[in-house]
Amino acid sequence: MASRLSICVVDSHTGGEPTRVVLEGAPDLGSGPLSERRERLMTVHDAWRRAVACEPRASEVLVGALLVEPHEPGCDLGIIFFNNVGVLGMCGHGTLGVVETLRHLGRLQPGRLRIDTPVGVVEAELRVDGTAVVINVPSHRYRRQVPVQVPGLGLVHGDVAWGGNWFFLVEDHGLDLRPSNLRRLQEAACAIREALGPASITGEHGAEIDHIELTGPAANRANHGRNFVLCPGMEWDRSPCGTGTSAKLACLLDEGKLIEDQVWRQESLVGSVFTGWMSRVNGQVLPHIQGRAYITAEAILILDLEDPFAFGIPS
Repeated sequence: MASRLSICVVDSHTGGEPTRVVLEGAPDLGSGPLSERRERLMTVHDAWRRAVACEPRASEVLVGALLVEPHEPGCDLGIIFFNNVGVLGMCGHGTLGVVETLRHLGRLQPGRLRIDTPVGVVEAELRVDGTAVVINVPSHRYRRQVPVQVPGLGLVHGDVAWGGNWFFLVEDHGLDLRPSNLRRLQEAACAIREALGPASITGEHGAEIDHIELTGPAANRANHGRNFVLCPGMEWDRSPCGTGTSAKLACLLDEGKLIEDQVWRQESLVGSVFTGWMSRVNGQVLPHIQGRAYITAEAILILDLEDPFAFGIPS
């Protein structure tokens, strides 16, 4: 048995949020629907996930994107996203990172891709200016302004919405969405998330809400809103969050504050921006998220099997 394993990756960031695309060295997840292969990654090969996404080889904020053969007919590729604590349904900033990675490698020219994900088929369009548009899975608001009592915050209200992941979007949190307030934002979002379970607040069919999105006014007048998103694993999104922006667009549309094809510019805590709109595609109104990723590294990750921390540092 080899004493070392190698994993070929390309790193990028989208609006400050890192993506690590795995090109070679992944475990065999078999065939079948990506939802089943995602489950196999989580239950059988979780140590491999930790090795790629966690210290000492990465940082806890990184999102991994494993490229696989698609299962759905007509798709060009499949992607399974994962992070520091598990697997994700969909990832908007990560999809933009995959598009830029393929462009960087000479595998993609301007045009459209159909992508199989564990939560459904999405499309991505690479534009000649280097930006890309992700056409996400159907997104919707499930519950409106659900009250929850949160220690340290009091009573807040949130929309439960699906954007490829489940979100609880809170506007009446009373906090400034600025970098200097980061610790308080993290504490508040964490407290909200921990309050949802005891209050029996879930997504459809009892699904866990694993993303908290605090919303507020934009700092830049050219934009329409700002968000702070706490992801699974308690790391915060440096980008405006593609699935979080999708959830926000769905809420705005449901409330009549946005119409089809109307642009919404979503700003992150660090000031990066996604341009979003809801547009009809084959009879469905789908979120469109436009942004750009930038390559930061090409690397070969080495897993020395004699290294006690080869598969991550135990928590």
